[in-house]
Amino acid sequence: MRDLGTGFGYLLKGQRWVMGHGRWFGFGLIPGLITFVVYVGALIGLAYGADDLVDWATPFADDWSGAWLGLFRGFLVFLVFALGLLLAVLTFTAVTLLIGQPFYESLSEQVDKSVSPDGTAPESGLPLLRELWISARDSFRIVLRATAWAVLLFALGFIPVLGQTAVPAIGFCVTGFFLTQELTSVALQRRRVEVREQLAMMRARRLMIWGFGVPIAVSFLIPFVAVFLMPGAVAGATLMVRDLLGEDDDENENEGDSPGDPATVRLTVQDPDAR
Repeated sequence: MRDLGTGFGYLLKGQRWVMGHGRWFGFGLIPGLITFVVYVGALIGLAYGADDLVDWATPFADDWSGAWLGLFRGFLVFLVFALGLLLAVLTFTAVTLLIGQPFYESLSEQVDKSVSPDGTAPESGLPLLRELWISARDSFRIVLRATAWAVLLFALGFIPVLGQTAVPAIGFCVTGFFLTQELTSVALQRRRVEVREQLAMMRARRLMIWGFGVPIAVSFLIPFVAVFLMPGAVAGATLMVRDLLGEDDDENENEGDSPGDPATVRLTVQDPDAR
């Protein structure tokens, strides 16, 4: 259980880091603000268009009595908007990271430099366009996984009692896990760690991942909060990556090693799913 507190501690450390580096905090707000405006517009459009969408999808109910028709289609409109909101929460971080790749890359690199004994940070050595392609590809894979979980949990939500108790709790854990994966990917991609290795590493430390990601998932339900938490979340995720890869321990034991050398930071954990 101590790992839960450790994960939450990294979230707090990340927020403190950006608060102590105001310029980087403002720099990191830009992608979140852009994504927030886009998502708000999309959700407003969904709210206005959900009625028409439900009417179009349920022509068989046109002859129902007024009361039953209103209840049925009103419930479906609520479900459509709820699913849209859930997908917005699940994909907000991925889209923000994709838009803000250069911003968060610089922020994460600065965090690494600030805590590294020699003031250096690992570098991927890849061209920017290649890094953007890898980020988009990996984000798409994670969004597909997260969407599959979202659909499953959405369906389970109709089960009496279970759907109103266990399912929401599981949903926050799943959302927190994938949010953390997306946030740590900024630092892990610079270290040339593939997405399968990222997932395997996080599964091995689930409690710490949940301690970091679940509070973010809960806070992201509050409008505009996600925008202000994103810079600190990226900073905290970078600090957590250093822990997950044992970089700080390696630096204390072998000060001569270069933290930028991929050989010293590459994961050796293999994802069973890859076999």
